[in-house]
Amino acid sequence: MSADDNFFVIVFTSEDQQTDKKHLMRFFEQSVETMPREALELLQIEKLYSMLEKIYGSNRFYTGKLDAAGIHPEAIQTLSDLASLPLTTKAELVQAQEDALPFGTNATFPESAYSRFHQTSGTTATPLRVIDTPESWEWWGRCWGYVLAGAGLTENDRLFVPFSFGPFIGFWAAVEGAKGIKALMIPGGGRDSLQRLHLMKELGATAMCCTPTYALRLAEVARDSGFDLCEIPLKTLIHAGEPGANIPATKARIESVWNTKCYDHAGASEVGAHSFECEIQPNGTHAIESEFIVEVLNPETLEPVPAGEQGELVITNLGRIGYPVIRYRSGDLVRLNPESCECGRTFVRFEGGVLGRSDDMVVVRGINVFPSAVENLVRQCEAVEEFRITVSTERKMAHLTIDLEISKNADEETSRHTVDQAIQNELSLRPEIKVVPSGTLPRFEMKAKRFHVEK
Repeated sequence: MSADDNFFVIVFTSEDQQTDKKHLMRFFEQSVETMPREALELLQIEKLYSMLEKIYGSNRFYTGKLDAAGIHPEAIQTLSDLASLPLTTKAELVQAQEDALPFGTNATFPESAYSRFHQTSGTTATPLRVIDTPESWEWWGRCWGYVLAGAGLTENDRLFVPFSFGPFIGFWAAVEGAKGIKALMIPGGGRDSLQRLHLMKELGATAMCCTPTYALRLAEVARDSGFDLCEIPLKTLIHAGEPGANIPATKARIESVWNTKCYDHAGASEVGAHSFECEIQPNGTHAIESEFIVEVLNPETLEPVPAGEQGELVITNLGRIGYPVIRYRSGDLVRLNPESCECGRTFVRFEGGVLGRSDDMVVVRGINVFPSAVENLVRQCEAVEEFRITVSTERKMAHLTIDLEISKNADEETSRHTVDQAIQNELSLRPEIKVVPSGTLPRFEMKAKRFHVEK
């Protein structure tokens, strides 16, 4: 089946059954996305074995790991054999990079075979460089084809991507995905936010890919400049790069100010675009299981956790032969739902998307605190326009401070009290809440950095 083959399927949601209205569901590759479980797992093991055969002896990093574990590719015959393969960490990939600068030993082919270079954002650690062959880059685009089609995009859409591209992979692959579904891709680089809004209006953009933060920033610019967002025929927002589209209060705010639906997506430079939200919301994000094998492990014991329980996502990509990752500890926390979705897909789902990162959690006065949980509570106060979370140490104890920018027409003390009470009620914490002048806190286009831990 060609990657260019796109399908529509008529399905009934529970609401449809009540109203007797038909909904037209979009697929990128219907036969793959609705494949019976047994057939899907057979496809995964065939792709895994094929990949291991191609990289063993050619990829220095993984050949060394397999040899050290005493495992030959022929030993991997079923999905249950996957657990015998060693886990991979980001620290290992960074060390492999240092061992053979500039690109490292996790390269299956000679350097001349590679045509794309990107690197991680470096917001949490040393930037990791990744390289792709033309075939691997085409695979990236195919994964994004699932993302875009999952949100209902078709060849009739005009997709706006409002960024000046740099080495961070960002939405580079979204451009390839747009080509895969034959949508018109409109680049928005080299412009400020107001100019981008006008370009979207002039060209009739129907969809946009950006971070959740930047969607809210564009809405803020539109409000301050008197630009009417309703003049843009936008119907779909697709978000990635940071949490937000999976945080209920943030998602609700984005959909409210833009008067459209927004969809979550997750991936990573070293992994690929691995999951997407379908049109049946809110059902979580589907893992693209034809291109990835996902496991959910207890981050402490590294044992599998039952479906529905929170654990760390461990992921293996199956189509990126030039830069593979096998049983990669993503650090992302998810809850697995293996039940088929109302959309018809048999791909497993992450309930609520990526719930947070294991390395982002901090303990404040005995309470486990995730930035996404705090954001959800802060965003529930409509008067908050921007915020910053700081965890510091006072008298040998962790102390939580939240800086808030409040909209001009709102009462600052009421807003401060609303956020304070929400956090006390939900997290059993009493943070220090400060209202700061408008324009004090930074604005972001790509990954936002609102959470700070002072050493």
